[in-house]
Amino acid sequence: MAALDPSVTVAVVGAGAMGQGIAQVAAQAGHPVLLVDTRPGAAQAAVESIAKALTTLVEKGKRTAAERDATVDRLRAVNGLSDLSPAGLVVEAIVEDLDVKRRLFAELEGIVGPDAILATNTSSLSVTAIGAGVQRPERLAGLHFFNPAPLMALVEIVSGLATDAAVLDTLFDTAKAWGKSPVRCRSTPGFIVNRVARPFYAEGLRLAQEQAADPATIDAVAREAGGFRMGPFELMDLIGHDVNFAVTRSVHAAYFGDPRFQPSLIQQELVEAGRLGRKTGRGFYDHSPGAAKPVPRNAEPAAKPQRVTVQGDLGPAASLVGLLREAGIAVEETPGPGILLVDGVTLALTDGRTATARAAEDGIAPLVLFDLALDYAKATRVALAPADGTPPEAVAVAAGLFQALGKAVSVIDDAPGLVVMRTVAMLANEAADAAMQGVASAADIDIAMTKGVNYPLGPLAWADRIGLPHVLAVLDALARTYGEDRYRASALLRRRISAAQIAQIPSPPRSRANEVCADAAGGPSVRRERGEGQGEGGASRDFASDGNPNATTDSTPRIPLTPTLSPGGRGGKEPLL
Repeated sequence: MAALDPSVTVAVVGAGAMGQGIAQVAAQAGHPVLLVDTRPGAAQAAVESIAKALTTLVEKGKRTAAERDATVDRLRAVNGLSDLSPAGLVVEAIVEDLDVKRRLFAELEGIVGPDAILATNTSSLSVTAIGAGVQRPERLAGLHFFNPAPLMALVEIVSGLATDAAVLDTLFDTAKAWGKSPVRCRSTPGFIVNRVARPFYAEGLRLAQEQAADPATIDAVAREAGGFRMGPFELMDLIGHDVNFAVTRSVHAAYFGDPRFQPSLIQQELVEAGRLGRKTGRGFYDHSPGAAKPVPRNAEPAAKPQRVTVQGDLGPAASLVGLLREAGIAVEETPGPGILLVDGVTLALTDGRTATARAAEDGIAPLVLFDLALDYAKATRVALAPADGTPPEAVAVAAGLFQALGKAVSVIDDAPGLVVMRTVAMLANEAADAAMQGVASAADIDIAMTKGVNYPLGPLAWADRIGLPHVLAVLDALARTYGEDRYRASALLRRRISAAQIAQIPSPPRSRANEVCADAAGGPSVRRERGEGQGEGGASRDFASDGNPNATTDSTPRIPLTPTLSPGGRGGKEPLL
């Protein structure tokens, strides 16, 4: 089904910030828009606010005066729900209260036509539960915009248990026609973004609670190494801790207390103290006028090493080899376990274990671990964590190596998985579980996280880039360290790694006599030459999409989290998720 024609009237119930934004988006797309609110004068005030915002865009040269005037002419504030009868689409953006929303839609059913679509902008309530309060739940769906709606590209199209597929298709195509990036998902707690994003905040909060580093340092590492637009603490201060904490509690309760979504005592204390972030002037940071800007922890300048030995494949950090050479450091490459040796100090990318545990288990000292970076060439900061007992001069050697590459260095306490690696691993893990449970497709999950919360890379694509075995190793190490179900690895992640190992198993040799017998009996020959549907070592080329096995230099090929199945699965090239 195609998008709604621009001639179709769109009604928006609720003239708050979100309702106002949705009304503006629909009007800019050419629809007549009716805006209503229970507060006297609120709808008209919203229309005037939209006109003012559009005037600002005209002054900046981003809109013409004619475009502004046409958009404003399409907006009309009305006095009550009874005025919404012409609407072909009604979008609700009112208080997050299930009973209130049910009463609203029950009343709307008696006002709008039988073909009108009813949509809720809820971010936390069940679309199925809302739809249970109407006579025709098949025409009700979630249409979840992100604030501010005119600027944010993502829209989650949410299906309740009874929602008609044609309604979902119409909303998807309409959101696309409005210039948005729509994704489809089922009505489950948090939908896509508010579920998958929980670890971004949770892991930062845990690191702070364990005194691994201060918020300013964690934020700086997340931005400057991880490539995130904002770190977790500055983002929570922006959102508001009352809102962020409420969402976390809601998702945690909706999943029956699953420890993966456990709220933080630190954030609870801020809420109780009224330190809600920017809107109150104080959260993790002081936002009062003239307050000092938070400064991350930086290592003292150290000497540039002259020579580095690279033992084995550095995996996700392999680009460091070229960067070291570009910096004028002599590099010797030898076989080994994937480590760097610099002036008697061992450096290694975190595998989820603490540096102290890894040094003891692998018999390496002194050992300094370094964190993941989205792109080591572009990263301006790297986090290091030394094992307990590592002498300061050894830490300085490690810092000097990354400083020679032009990076600021933050030395944090010996936290398992450091900052970026553990955060990305947990984001990927939650995304994998959401995909496995059919909440949304893997592709839509990655779109949602890049368009909805501006992640530099979708968590599933990021996991594929790191390599699934490394992600699993980090998760398993975190689970061993903490002994908590919070860090349990997704069954889909384990399955994909096992599938990659199966792809490496050579096909068993067949007897020439059996082939001759089959030919003589008039049956098809089962002989297959290498290259006829087979990869190196006999592995089927059908396993990975487009016949690409995505193999790396290690023993496990990089099979992504979103592969196609071999013919032994659900039938040829049907997508897994």
